Amino acid sequence: MADDTLSTTGIAQHGGARLPSVDIDSFNIELKDDEGFIGDRASKGAFRKIFDRWRKPLRKSGEDPFGDEPSDEISKKKLDEMLVGDDTEASAVVHSAIEEFAQELAYVTRRFLKTKAWAGTERIVVGGGFRESRLGELAIARTEIILTSEDIEIDMVPIRFHPDDAGLIGTLHLAPSWIFEAHDSILAVDIGGTNIRCGVVETRWKKAPDLSKAEVWKSELWRHADDEPTREGAVKRLVKMLKDLIGAAEAEGLKLAPFIGISCPGVINADGSIAKGAQNLPGNWESSKFNLPASLVEAIPEIGGHDTAIVMHNDGVAQGLAEVPFMQDVAHWGVLTIGTGLGNARFTNRKKDNGKDEKKAKGDDESEKSEKKTKKAKEKAKENAKENAKA
Repeated sequence: MADDTLSTTGIAQHGGARLPSVDIDSFNIELKDDEGFIGDRASKGAFRKIFDRWRKPLRKSGEDPFGDEPSDEISKKKLDEMLVGDDTEASAVVHSAIEEFAQELAYVTRRFLKTKAWAGTERIVVGGGFRESRLGELAIARTEIILTSEDIEIDMVPIRFHPDDAGLIGTLHLAPSWIFEAHDSILAVDIGGTNIRCGVVETRWKKAPDLSKAEVWKSELWRHADDEPTREGAVKRLVKMLKDLIGAAEAEGLKLAPFIGISCPGVINADGSIAKGAQNLPGNWESSKFNLPASLVEAIPEIGGHDTAIVMHNDGVAQGLAEVPFMQDVAHWGVLTIGTGLGNARFTNRKKDNGKDEKKAKGDDESEKSEKKTKKAKEKAKENAKENAKA
């Protein structure tokens, strides 16, 4: 099955370490300490536990400004409002939770930076749903300050695109650049433990060949966790979502590429199967008998009259890839995605084989060759002149 999968879906390797713009030095590292996986210390759930712990003293005195609402059900919007609201106790509780969480995130970041794969990292992009809030932005900024105070020189920046869009936009960087010359959009899928999101991503390649102006034209969201479908049911629903988007794109007159980029949790094998890390998805996605890219190719064999090509990669990698255009001033950078768990990936930028730098270098080489030829010609002319004078 692996051979069939590679031949029917392949213009690139699933879960590959070498992509058009970057080399992926590592992804989905599972570091541990005495308390378990360190990523659990800087997850969305970890923040909620910290927040709840700071509420307890007020709850005992009967003066909890958040009332009886459970900590994990208070929205990020409400927490953001409490940060700047008139209730100083509520604001203090949220600020205290942010500070403690930042300390945890700093600890986790230190551990990653000590690994061989993350050595020399200059910047870390922080994505995931937690980033989509003022409290998330403050936690990220505070983490950088903590690390800087320890003489750890690292930039910590929130992901630029909306977290819901970043995973879709990032899949553009899984595709070979020639796809963008004849098409203006692609299909993208972002699979998570709670939701599956599909979208049509406009490349805007002619305006920005580095894909910095790409955006999601249209997307659909399905909370599969609410429906608890079987694996087969989930794939069937995913296929319907993709076909609806294909129809919408064609009706709009978009030139949709015959390409689907997929962002998915876990370690992705070269044949499109999932080695591990997909335990929160509906059904057994790690089965050797299941292959999502192959299932989608079977259901959608053509897009716009051309054979469908699919590339799938880890969801943390895909979110990070959305930042490629904005990371060109550093060589080594990483991404941490704060959600149900802590996604992670480390990248090294690749020098373009056909970019401006090479053209400049080529021009310099040609200029140098021309100068050498001119010099030789002058020397030859002098020698000829001397011989003529002797004659």
